[in-house]
This record gives sequence, structure tokens and C-alpha cells, in this order.
Amino acid sequence: MDVPTWVWIATGVVTLAIFTFDLAVVGRRPHEPSMKECATYLSIYVGMAILFGLGVWYTSGGTYALEFYSGWLVEYSLSIDNLFIFIIIMAKFAVPRELQQYALMIGIVMALVMRAIFIAVGAAAISNFSWIFYLFGLFLIYTAFKLAKEGAEDEDDEFEENKLVAFVERRFPATSEWHGKSLVITGEGAKKMITPMFIVILTLGTTDLLFALDSIPAIFGITKEPYLVLTANIFALMGLRQLYFLIGGLLQRLIYLSYGLAFLLAFIGVKLFFHALHENELPFINGGEPLDYAWLEIPIWLSLVVIVATLAITAVLSLWASSRMSPEEQDAATGPRRDWEDD
Repeated sequence: MDVPTWVWIATGVVTLAIFTFDLAVVGRRPHEPSMKECATYLSIYVGMAILFGLGVWYTSGGTYALEFYSGWLVEYSLSIDNLFIFIIIMAKFAVPRELQQYALMIGIVMALVMRAIFIAVGAAAISNFSWIFYLFGLFLIYTAFKLAKEGAEDEDDEFEENKLVAFVERRFPATSEWHGKSLVITGEGAKKMITPMFIVILTLGTTDLLFALDSIPAIFGITKEPYLVLTANIFALMGLRQLYFLIGGLLQRLIYLSYGLAFLLAFIGVKLFFHALHENELPFINGGEPLDYAWLEIPIWLSLVVIVATLAITAVLSLWASSRMSPEEQDAATGPRRDWEDD
């Protein structure tokens, strides 16, 4: 896929404009968005992603378009799992509901910047070392096993503060009082102090960095095109804030989500491993020669079918099973409900 420089620049400018506009709107009037507002924005972002995929189809062909749609769906599905952690973070820091949208917005912008760096590094590694697919594949299979095991243990999600956030809290003077959107305030004696908003935004941004360790290798298992990897991440993150408010209560009912995501990660991990064998250069595997078998390359249309079918089956089975559970049983399956989900 030959992407001209001006397309990269235009994509960056449009993305920056959208996030700047969104941030300006949210920042000017912090509030808890209504379901109608969330649904409207989410519909716009989903529609933009669909139109973008059609544009890719028109300019570069159906294969690349299917790769974009598949990658976008994978990133979106992994983002839904991440929302569980975001809910826990908001509850842990007791973020006022009218400020949650602003905190999420800043955290998402930070996440997009860090993911762009990850994508650039990953693309450079892939272009120079074909054996990196072995590592990506094994890592995703390990992650899938770990995710399925955690789902089987039915343990409540617990947020553990990362070391960077803990260091900032120890190193810099902080206030426990909320001061709206302010990240830093001037305390007594003209002393600068960080606010809870600063800590929450830092936590959201750095937590997503850990999520990228799963999602970036996963999408490289769908497409090797850095432009499609980047745009799929952009569109997935665009709607994440609205998704947080729109399906917050529904998350409690997706009791089999971890199993569905584990299957997807394992499938993509195997796909990556097969691709590595197909392009093998390691001397201790097949004498350093590629394994030229057609079945080692899983076609993109089959990947898309598996992704859509897995998400659909996971959602249907989760909603059916959770409808037959008591609230206490749902709590045991996905963790206790948060206060804001009851409203």
C-alpha cells in the first residue's frame, strides 16, 4: 500500500482538528453527557470509520479495506475490555461525574500519541526483522491464556497503581480537593500543587500504554500497513469516551467478554505465528527456509468473519446468560457494579 506523504500529513491534521474541537467543546462546559449526546457522537465516529474504509476500498482495493475494518473491530473490542479498568479508575479516585468526560478526553489524547510511537517502532521492527512475528504471536497466545484464566477465576477487577503514578504522588505536593479541570494550583506560600485531575489523567494515559502492549501486536496480525494500523487505532479511540458513558451499565452483563477476547487474541497469535513460518529466516527452523504452505497464510476475509462471529456470539451468549442471573451473580462474574451505573 503506497501512502503518499501528503495523505499522512492530511490524516494527522484532520485527526488533530477533530480532537481539538472535541476537547474545546468538552473543556468549555464540563458535564455528564446524556445518552442522546453519546449516541449521536458515537454514530458520527462509527460512520466516519465506515466511510474511511470505503475510501480505502476505492483507492487501494478491497483487501486493504477489509484489513482496516478487521483491525478497527479488533481495536474496538479490546477497548471495550479496557473500559472496565477505566470505570475502576474513576471510582478509585472518586472523579466527579461532570469531570469524567474531560479526564477521559485528555487521557485518550495521551494514549493516541503513545500508540503512534508504538506503531512506528513496531513497523520499523517488522520491516527489518521478520522473526519479530514469532514474538508477537507467542505474546498474544500467552496473553489470551492469561485473559481466559482470569475470566475463569471470576475475580473482581482490582486496579493497581502503576509505578509512574506512585512516583509522581510521592515526589510532587498534591491536594486532595478537586478544582474543576485544573491540573495544577497555587497553594499556600505560592507553592504549586498537582490536583486529583492531574493524577487521574496520568493514570488513564499510562494505563492505556499497558493496553497497547496487547492491541498493537494484535492489529499487526491483521495488517502490516502502518497507515491502516494507525487509522484503525484513531477511529477506535475516537468513540471510546462516548462508549464509556453509553454502555457503562451494559458492561456488567458482558460476562463472557474475556473469553471472546482471549479467543480473538489466540486466533491472531496463531495467524502471526503462521505468517512467521511462511517468511521464516531463522536458521534453526526448516534450515532457515520459509515453509511454503498455502494454509499458513490465513486470508483476511476469514479473519474478518472470525472477528465478527466471535464478537457477536460473545455478546449474545453474555446477554442471554446474564439475563438469567441475579445481580449478585453478575457481580461475581464481572465485578461489583459502580455507583454511577445505577442512575
